Amino acid sequence: DQLAELVSVGDLITINRELIELKNGCVAGKAMDDRASVAAIIAAMDYLQGLRHAWDVYAVATVQEEVGMRGAITSTYHVNPDVGIALDVTFARQPGVKDEEALDLDKGCSIAFGPNIHPKLFDRLVAVAKNHEIPHQIEPVPGSTGTDAWAMQITRAGIPTALLGIPLRNMHTSVEMLATKDIERAGRLLALFISELDGQFLDVLRLE
Repeated sequence: DQLAELVSVGDLITINRELIELKNGCVAGKAMDDRASVAAIIAAMDYLQGLRHAWDVYAVATVQEEVGMRGAITSTYHVNPDVGIALDVTFARQPGVKDEEALDLDKGCSIAFGPNIHPKLFDRLVAVAKNHEIPHQIEPVPGSTGTDAWAMQITRAGIPTALLGIPLRNMHTSVEMLATKDIERAGRLLALFISELDGQFLDVLRLE
């Protein structure tokens, strides 16, 4: 009865937990999935302030990815981009997760590769990471990525899409853990990728 006086059916709640700073540049807290990607996008936009870039850039923080990628569908349809880069978290190695299905913390963001990722975008992202010595990991994704990239690639007539992932432990808990350097690396990689796009790159995509 006392609880009914405080909340009712349909009220939205969240766990009250502060961010925990850990050793070795790691942090833990709630909703790193997907605040981490928003932080990476902000970092990329900050980097771009000091870089010349020929392409227009749209940054979108989508909603309802977990229940049907609805924000990605509507946002991509509205913007109708020439290229789409999705950012999300991905599974980091920890007890209970198979090594072949997870990545390392603090070894850089992942660059996804698979049938739903445009190969030319994958190649360019890897090349940029190598040229600028940005730590990164290759993540094979043979089926659905389970991210907004899945919806982006089939919007309208199809959008060439790539996916960057930030390794995360304890996903979907209130103590999700990540390395802050991986966020910074993802943002830097995205910014440098954008800055190196030229007018001819669309022709490269169309030849694929």
